[in-house]
Amino acid sequence: MISALLPNYARADLAFERGEGAWLWSTDGRRFLDFGAGIATSSLGHNHPHLVKAITEQAAKVMHVSNLYRIPQAERLAARLVEATFADSVFFCNSGAEANEGMVKMMRRAMAQTGKPERYRFICFEGAFHGRTLGMLAATGNAKYLEGFGPPVEGFDHVPFDNMNAVRAAIGPNTAGIILEPIQGEGGVRAPDARFLQDLRKTCDEFGLLLGLDEVQTGMGRTGKLFAYMWSGIEPDVISSAKGIGGGFPLGAVLAKEHIAKYLIPGTHGTTYGGNPLACAAGNAVLDVLLTEGFLDEVERMGRLLQTGLREIVGEYPGVVDEVRGQGLLIGLHCVAPVGEVQAAAIAEGLLTVTAGENTLRIIPPLIVRESECEQGLAMLRRACAQVAQSAKVAVP
Repeated sequence: MISALLPNYARADLAFERGEGAWLWSTDGRRFLDFGAGIATSSLGHNHPHLVKAITEQAAKVMHVSNLYRIPQAERLAARLVEATFADSVFFCNSGAEANEGMVKMMRRAMAQTGKPERYRFICFEGAFHGRTLGMLAATGNAKYLEGFGPPVEGFDHVPFDNMNAVRAAIGPNTAGIILEPIQGEGGVRAPDARFLQDLRKTCDEFGLLLGLDEVQTGMGRTGKLFAYMWSGIEPDVISSAKGIGGGFPLGAVLAKEHIAKYLIPGTHGTTYGGNPLACAAGNAVLDVLLTEGFLDEVERMGRLLQTGLREIVGEYPGVVDEVRGQGLLIGLHCVAPVGEVQAAAIAEGLLTVTAGENTLRIIPPLIVRESECEQGLAMLRRACAQVAQSAKVAVP
């Protein structure tokens, strides 16, 4: 008989009752160092006093009124995001998939309203992950995720990641734009060549295309800058954001330039919950912390510390792990041994991580993680790799 809670997740047999900073305590009393952060969502860790205070105070006033009325908390958060980024306007929603749907609609609408309705297709990339809605399953293009859900939504063409020749060959008369993650998270924490985003921007300008970036996982400080596009020196036309933007509270956003945002007039797009007072109170609290002087520099420093330590582990256990990927606190540890075995060994040591494609372990701690906790996490992972090596009788240098 099916369980009351739909069993569509392969859940670990763990349940947590409280958290503090980068730590979680399970219902059976065990303590875990959380280097998964709710899949890069609990950006300020657990029980962050400023975030808790903002949510508590707002919940005691008004949580939801709908977008039939002005929402001062959303107006403030939008203005702050505009000031801090390339964008001229922001649309708030509830999740990453919804933000990506809104981004696609915005790009298509801009093409249609500027006399190019035939331009509705998007170039996407192999290894991408854009969400679980029917449209975003098609944009993702993973056959495993598409199976059993009928014909894929039309309009998405896939090419190899980090391959400009393939991109240019895929451009046709119906192409509206290019959509990609600056670093593929679910796909294995794969980062392109440093010039790839710059070349994509030039190509979009050359062919009159729009550039949309899925920053659901890479955004909100995860790489050491507020958004990952900032490392490249280019400006996209539109980006999607979610995960860390609410620190664990459901919130998504589409940030866009005026030349495409202005076409989503009343009646063209909407959401019941999106951008409500409670969600935007959380978003403003997260932004308060992220924009504190020196905070993102510290994220970058912790990322370098972890990556240096992980490379040492690679050198010690090359039969278990062999490559460190990523930027800031979005880190991938490519495994030689089955990634599930490495993850299970880490859990046994008290360390929570997340798996990704290409047999990769994602190490994505809260952005408030401290140096001592990074050292503890590395020690746990070193012991986990030693255990995997011993179990598999892998030779150690």
